Amino acid sequence: MKPHRIARSGRVAATLGLILAAGLLVACRSHAPAADGPADSTAVTFPEASEASLKEGIYPDIADLRRFAPGMSKRQLYTLLGTPHFNEGMWGVREWNYLFNFRTAQGAEYFTCQFQVRFDNKGIAQGGYWKPESCAAVLDPPRPPPPPAPLPEQPLRLAADALFGFDSAVLSASGHQAVQGVLAQVREASQVQSIQVVGYTDRIGSAAYNQTLSQRRAEAVRMALVQGGVSAANISAEGRGAAEPLVQCDQRNRRELIACLAPNRRVQIAGVARSH
Repeated sequence: MKPHRIARSGRVAATLGLILAAGLLVACRSHAPAADGPADSTAVTFPEASEASLKEGIYPDIADLRRFAPGMSKRQLYTLLGTPHFNEGMWGVREWNYLFNFRTAQGAEYFTCQFQVRFDNKGIAQGGYWKPESCAAVLDPPRPPPPPAPLPEQPLRLAADALFGFDSAVLSASGHQAVQGVLAQVREASQVQSIQVVGYTDRIGSAAYNQTLSQRRAEAVRMALVQGGVSAANISAEGRGAAEPLVQCDQRNRRELIACLAPNRRVQIAGVARSH
């Protein structure tokens, strides 16, 4: 064989050798991620719930569930969530499965979810999965309570006849109930603005008497609100007698006149914006 042919054959053999070596390396590397990385998250399967060693499940602490995160070891997960519920061991196991129960808004009712943690070959958690997937919503942070609604622009009007007995400034049983009905709204509003309680009478009687009666009735409602939790520093009481009538009546019969003037006998509760 001629020398140049021998050299050419040597170069071809070397090239083939490099290709075969590269192929072997690629073949070796193709198995590395499966051995060193997480389990395939696209092939998550759950055992049948009936196979659980604790078939009734447990009620977990949601705060503990929120602390779970990839990167935790099996020992850390065991401390956080306890023993898995499907007789899974500590070593050489790539997944742990749990059966969790959660209360509904009705309290006594509950729903059940399966939770699976998948590990790499070193026992490090790579992710958590739910069945059904909608169960992941249990980890959502609780919604903040809605902001308290301020008192309406129009004052709350409580009929004096429903609050007090005839010619009295002492709240009746029904009067206390009426005040309780607006207490929550007034209590919340008192956090951001001051509250003014104003008492009114009808025009029957002397101006001095009506002024005193309206003041006493306003004070009685104010005290009931303070006893219900409204800050005493944020609520004032004022009597205005027969001022600012809502209706005008001219009945000659006294009983009919008193009935007609009923809207004027009232206690109004209004929010007053703080001055800056």
